[in-house]
Amino acid sequence: MHTPALDALPPTEGSWVEVNTDTQRLTFWRGEQQDWHCSVSTGEAGTGQREGSGQTPLGWHVIRASIGADQPRGTVFRGRRSTGEVYDQALGTTHPERDWILTRILWLSGLEPGFNRGGQVDSQRRYIYFHGTPSDRPMGIAASHGCIRMRDDDLLRLFADAPPGTPVWLHD
Repeated sequence: MHTPALDALPPTEGSWVEVNTDTQRLTFWRGEQQDWHCSVSTGEAGTGQREGSGQTPLGWHVIRASIGADQPRGTVFRGRRSTGEVYDQALGTTHPERDWILTRILWLSGLEPGFNRGGQVDSQRRYIYFHGTPSDRPMGIAASHGCIRMRDDDLLRLFADAPPGTPVWLHD
């Protein structure tokens, strides 16, 4: 288990996001008050920092960028750009091998040098996101390739509530 430095304890003011990988639960906080929560799906390979691991990184992060504000629900992204497709069951059946990144992207950047920032453990360079997933994919169990998958309604709420600069704490 990763223990953050004392100067990286949860904020007592402002909004921040907590993701507990053990419970597969996201909690949105306003200071010391829980505002809302939802189920998520983190890395099927567990938690870890290493590039290429398929694991969800731990520690303190910040939302680096919000992508897709002008796109419709279900927009398919590749390389952080819309493909021009909108996901539906037919598209999913045609491309069953794709790891779908849908609707919006909230791109994370690690805040802890040597742990989740820099070198082979850099969350931003690993392209770790909050993103949407098809409605038939499970929530509440670890099944992603390292990112944090969310249902569209929950992701759209997070996108509205957590602009770039919002702190994020990922822990087990």
